[in-house]
Amino acid sequence: MATIKVTAILGNLPVVTQFIEEQLESADCPMKAMMQIDTASDEIYSNISYYAYPKESPGDAIISVEIGENGNEALITFEDMGVAFNPLVDAGEPDTSLSAEERVAGGLGIFLVRKLMDEVTYKRENGKNILQLRKTW
Repeated sequence: MATIKVTAILGNLPVVTQFIEEQLESADCPMKAMMQIDTASDEIYSNISYYAYPKESPGDAIISVEIGENGNEALITFEDMGVAFNPLVDAGEPDTSLSAEERVAGGLGIFLVRKLMDEVTYKRENGKNILQLRKTW
């Protein structure tokens, strides 16, 4: 398992993306799965950057990538010590039957993450938000 710790600011998104892609490339992850993981990871990290900590004192985000024993699965874990927030419950389900103009803002990113990943889990443990993305290829 490889891990990186960054200050949870949007400016570090390229660092996080490069870190995740390097791990996936070393596992010969197919391009389609890599793009799906990139999209989901960008959404999760962006949410941490925007909402986990007060803007005047951002905290850290820890991102881990673990490749499964068979080499065809990735588990990406995002941890932060920010405000408790379970995006799988607290973000709500967007009404995708409505037009963009009629929809209430928010929740579409997490909806997309759920569609792209095989499994998305969240837990709050020891003051940490821990969100995991699982993708098999």
